[in-house]
Amino acid sequence: WRSLCMNDDTGADFLLPWRLEECVDGGGVGVVEASKNQALSVGAIVTSFNCLLQEVDPEMADGHLSYVLGAVGMPGLTALLGVREKGHVTPGTHQTMVISGAAGACGRIAGQIGRLGGCERVVALVVGKCQTLVTELGFPAGINYKKGDISSALREHCPTGIDVYFDNVGGPISDAVISQMNPGGHVILCGQISQYNKDLPYPPPLSVDTQETLRHKNITRERFVVLNYMEKHEEGLMHLSHWVKTTVLETVVNGLENMGEAFCSMMTGGNIGKQVVKISD
Repeated sequence: WRSLCMNDDTGADFLLPWRLEECVDGGGVGVVEASKNQALSVGAIVTSFNCLLQEVDPEMADGHLSYVLGAVGMPGLTALLGVREKGHVTPGTHQTMVISGAAGACGRIAGQIGRLGGCERVVALVVGKCQTLVTELGFPAGINYKKGDISSALREHCPTGIDVYFDNVGGPISDAVISQMNPGGHVILCGQISQYNKDLPYPPPLSVDTQETLRHKNITRERFVVLNYMEKHEEGLMHLSHWVKTTVLETVVNGLENMGEAFCSMMTGGNIGKQVVKISD
C-alpha cells in the first residue's frame, strides 16, 4: 500500500500529480452486485483505491456508504492519528487548538478529536462556513480568513496563545497562526493546499520569520502521513465508527460528468466535509 503511494519524484508518500490525457485515480466505495470470487459475496461493501479492493464492515458505514470515503476512511484516520500522534493534546492543560481548512473532510474531524481529547478551545479557520461549524459541529469559534485581519481575529479567539495547530493550508495563513503559538507548541503538517499548484518542493519552504519563530519557541512542526501508522488503523477505525453516530457533514455531487466541477470546488474550499461524487444508487 505504501509503495503504491510513494511519489518517486519527491520521495514523499504522496501520489504523483494528475497528468494531461492520463487516467485520473481516486478512491471509491460500492456494493458487490455479482461475484466470481469466493472471498467476496453479493451484497458485500467494498472500497478501493486504484487496484486495491477491501471489504468493509457494514456497521462502520452506519448505513451511509460515503462515510467509508471520509469520516470512517482515510480522512478520518488522518485526523484521528494526526492529533493523537503529533498534537500532544493533554487533558486538563487548557490547550488551544487551531485547524486550517477546518471545513474539509479531515479538518472538521480533527477539530472534534481535539475537543474529545481535552482541548479547552478549538478554533476553525475556514472560508465562509463559520456558522455551520459552530452550530452543527460544536466548534467554539470560527474565523473566515478571507475577511478582515486574521492576526487580530486569532488574538481575539485565542487570548492565551495557540498550543496545537493542525495545518491543512500552509502559506500566509499558517505564518499568522505560527506567529501566535506558545513555546513548546506543536504543528501537525497534514496538507498545504494553498501551495499545491506552485513549483515548490514539499513541504514548501517557510519564511525566515516563521523559521525563527519555530526555533526560538521550540515549536515542533512535523509532516504527518497516515500510512506510517498502518498498525493503528484498525483500532482507529473502530473509534471513528463509534463517533460517526454523531453529526457527519459531507458535500455530495451527483453524476460522474460533474467530477471535474466537484474537484475544483474542493480545491477552492467550496465543500463542507468530504467532497463525494455519487455515480449511482
